[in-house]
Amino acid sequence: MLMLVDPTRVARRLRVRGVVQGVGFRPFVYRFATHLGLAGWVRNDGGGVEIEIHGSEPVLDAFTQCLATEAPPLARVDVIEPEVIPPDLSCKGFVILPSVEGAVATAIGPDVAVCPSCLAELFDPDDRRWRYPFINCTHCGPRYTITRTLPYDRARTSMAGFTQCPGCEAEYGHPGDRRFHAEPNACPACGPHLSLFEPHGVRALARDPVAETVRRLKLGEIVAIKGLGGFHLACDASQPDSVARLRARKRRPHKPLALMCANLPSVARWAQLSAAEAASLESPERPIVLLGKQADFDSVLPGVAPGLDEVGMMLPYTPLQYLLFHEAAGRPAGIAWLADAQPLTLVMTSANPHGEPLVQGNDEAFERLGEIADVLLMHDRDIVVRCDDSVLRVRPDLPTGPGASSGGGIQFLRRARGFTPLSLPLRGVGPAVLAFGAHFKASVCMVRGREAFLSQHVGGLDNPAACAALDEAAEHLQTILAVRPEALAHDAHPDYYSTRAALALAERLEIPAIPVQHHHAHIAAVCAEHGIDEPVLGLAADGVGLGSDGMPWGGELLHVQGAVFRRLGHLSPLPLPGGDRAAREPWRMACGVLHALGRRDEAIERFAARPNVEQVLGMLLRGARCPPTTSLGRWFDAAAGLLGICEDMSFEGQAAMLLEVLARRFGACLPLPGGYYIDTRAESGLSVLNLYPLLAQLADEDDAARGAAHFHATLVEALAQWIGEAAHAEGIRRVVLAGGCLHNALLAAGLRHRLLARGLHVFEAQHAPPGDGGLALGQAWVARAALRQGLV
Repeated sequence: MLMLVDPTRVARRLRVRGVVQGVGFRPFVYRFATHLGLAGWVRNDGGGVEIEIHGSEPVLDAFTQCLATEAPPLARVDVIEPEVIPPDLSCKGFVILPSVEGAVATAIGPDVAVCPSCLAELFDPDDRRWRYPFINCTHCGPRYTITRTLPYDRARTSMAGFTQCPGCEAEYGHPGDRRFHAEPNACPACGPHLSLFEPHGVRALARDPVAETVRRLKLGEIVAIKGLGGFHLACDASQPDSVARLRARKRRPHKPLALMCANLPSVARWAQLSAAEAASLESPERPIVLLGKQADFDSVLPGVAPGLDEVGMMLPYTPLQYLLFHEAAGRPAGIAWLADAQPLTLVMTSANPHGEPLVQGNDEAFERLGEIADVLLMHDRDIVVRCDDSVLRVRPDLPTGPGASSGGGIQFLRRARGFTPLSLPLRGVGPAVLAFGAHFKASVCMVRGREAFLSQHVGGLDNPAACAALDEAAEHLQTILAVRPEALAHDAHPDYYSTRAALALAERLEIPAIPVQHHHAHIAAVCAEHGIDEPVLGLAADGVGLGSDGMPWGGELLHVQGAVFRRLGHLSPLPLPGGDRAAREPWRMACGVLHALGRRDEAIERFAARPNVEQVLGMLLRGARCPPTTSLGRWFDAAAGLLGICEDMSFEGQAAMLLEVLARRFGACLPLPGGYYIDTRAESGLSVLNLYPLLAQLADEDDAARGAAHFHATLVEALAQWIGEAAHAEGIRRVVLAGGCLHNALLAAGLRHRLLARGLHVFEAQHAPPGDGGLALGQAWVARAALRQGLV
């Protein structure tokens, strides 16, 4: 039988990897291939998206090139792997094939805000999804928090139990529709529904839960609202009594609360807003963005962020959140109302009882939020993965990434919803490593191939529920990536739960567990993010981390190259009277400084109202229960205690935050002369930066704001001098700044400016938090380097 061959026809199989499932990538391929007259098919599998195309070579070249450049807005094409295959003349037309199983080498996308097209439908009275709180399409909605395994198909999500009606099924199955294979697709006839309950009720309260919720909020009640990755606790921010009641019930007396406004004009009423900050607020990820307060903020919204000059603001990102503002606006038709400032401003804070993880399930909400919320607004779509809101700051002095808005780069304080589980690119490949972080601001990280997947923020591991949440995050990350780690990494502290969890898993899997010193991991996280394999000089500045000598470190100058670090210097040690208690009570740190300066009587007089001041000074005199620490965080606490800014803390970092606010309020000032000295002839052979002269001068300061400004200015000069001398001695031009103290914008920006002026190259954390929230990334990077260098 004679076979006819078209000499102009060629064929290729393309493997597309990246974030290409659940983002409308297959419909995009289908429409593009059909438009170009190509034959073949596209389908999802564990590795991403697989495409077979038949046509002329120039058209196939154009098609392949445009796969990345013209991809849908939520897609991220990391690599396209082409393979030449024999052409098949019998292949006619282009189709979308069902998904197939396979080794998982792709990633699910994060949850993103409702898109403009869905918003237009949501507020169109003639649309069948008018005011439907679960509207979504391939360009928006939940992904990560509803997905159990890959490939990303409806059957593997928490939407599996909702059978689509004929109308939704038709959209879902039509390649030209915006909802083609939108896995959470639903409508009022077939999808999830809202219900409003009293904390101990068994029956829904109202036929219109949204209207009743807004009524309750206006009455001053506290409402628990089920979101994408967990519950929020909400109240009307303009009612101080409601805010105070929320604080009392949640046992959160001073820690700042986040606000949600309908749109940018509403945000501008309360906060100063740059173009870059506005772009971050309106981005599909919808993070909480730290913004400077307007002048009248505290007089109108007292109790939201007491004592601070910044407030965390965010915009709605779920249809339900938009509906609350729509109801408060009187249910106008269309979306024109979203261009105008709206009167409703909501406190929207994570629904977690004091120190516990985010509430995730309905039954759990009744049990854990019953004593906090007056009513609970929930729905019947399960949250598979708890995932808190992301928090970031826009810093004008940081470089922007490709495609970023002008006006400054971002720096995460908390990386979670909207960004998890997007991967961070790594330089080079290596074995798969799972890292467990430390104790505070815990997260886990999996490195696979050239990617690092940092989990959502878990929080402090102070109770069994939080520890269980860490285990859940580690298990889900392994499941969603379908990776069996070849090694585990953990903090060198033997008593952290994260350490014990890593060791237990390593024993079960029969793989090595690699301890990584805390501050080495801080520096390594920045190296991983910036792809630095060369030696760096690192400043690791935080609250506490176990040093390799068994002492609590926190102000360290390190030489780091891969899996190896060398301690070059540290801050002069401070005593911790009462151990960990001193980290919560800055007055104790102030007593320690006054004792060291020989001013014991002054300490007794200054803290006479403290019934145990004599006991604390007695411990200092005997050297009992007063371990030394090199922590920069404790120097901040000591300064705040000496200046009378904060004697007791109700949340981590409170003293340092108040100190920074006062310094910013005072304005620029010169460093104090003789405020520090660098001892390069210490017995240890290390370079020691001594800041006692600075605190001796602050102890005599009668203007707290001026003292705070002098503290920051002198500290920046001292650290820059210390780092600069070490860089010259080591012959290193790359400097990494890391650790929780680098959340302080005055310190970070001042150091960056001074070090750049010295001709040094400065690197900071941006897409992973500089504090313990990014520690797992550094641990995984060090562990992989140790395996590669044969050190394990």
